Amino acid sequence: MKKYYKEIIILIIQIFMFYIFPMFAGPTDIMGMIVLMLLCTFILSLTIVTISELKVKYYYPLVVAFLFIPSIFIYYNSSAVIHILWYFVVSCVGILLGKFICLLISRKK
Repeated sequence: MKKYYKEIIILIIQIFMFYIFPMFAGPTDIMGMIVLMLLCTFILSLTIVTISELKVKYYYPLVVAFLFIPSIFIYYNSSAVIHILWYFVVSCVGILLGKFICLLISRKK
């Protein structure tokens, strides 16, 4: 459990963004909330790549996509299913950009 401490913290923040954050959004705040959740997913993906030394970090986009699925039935309607793909893609871009940044930093050392 201690081995995955950093990854678990990032997942808890992601879960907060998917399940707690929408409770405080009003009906007119939906688009802003989605943009903020996408941005948060991107930042958390960058973060997990830079702080985690385990290979499990590369599964993060899949985990994010699966974590979002139940929130569709809780907060949204069936038209939000496409957002699974968006969260997956944004997370993949964050992982790839984070890996690229890590490679640039390690190359300079």
